[in-house]
Amino acid sequence: MQVSSTYRYAKISPFKAREVTRAIQGLPVSAALDLVAFSPKKAAALISKTLKSAIANAENNANLRVDGLVVKEAIVGEGPTMKRMMTRARGSGSTIRKRSSHIRIVLTDEIEIKTREKKSGQKKSGPNKKGPRTKVAKDTKAVKEDKPTESPAAVEETNE
Repeated sequence: MQVSSTYRYAKISPFKAREVTRAIQGLPVSAALDLVAFSPKKAAALISKTLKSAIANAENNANLRVDGLVVKEAIVGEGPTMKRMMTRARGSGSTIRKRSSHIRIVLTDEIEIKTREKKSGQKKSGPNKKGPRTKVAKDTKAVKEDKPTESPAAVEETNE
């Protein structure tokens, strides 16, 4: 069963809010809440509010268990844009667009929760581990020997 929650007219640009919603899509609800709680972005607080509302809707209206819920969709649509004027040089003006957005989160219990497991044969990767080294050609002498250069004194002797 699917349960949704919508936050309309959120005072944030949809471009900024989509960055956070892409990260939580397909995650279990507990992982999505953790991710949003530790994100430093303004959009994270607004999305957290919407996500908690969707969880409450699932519990109270649809009688679903929270631990089995997955974020199926996290969509940020464009809301109305307020247009303001800002004075510029020589008596002209420019428009300032204050964008808003509609945040919609859909939860479902029909998708299986996938956990990321580390394979037993997989090596640890990171900045401290040394990977395979590539060989760099050190034959700079061979390049120089292909085209011999003559000194200006030797050129003068041959001309005389």
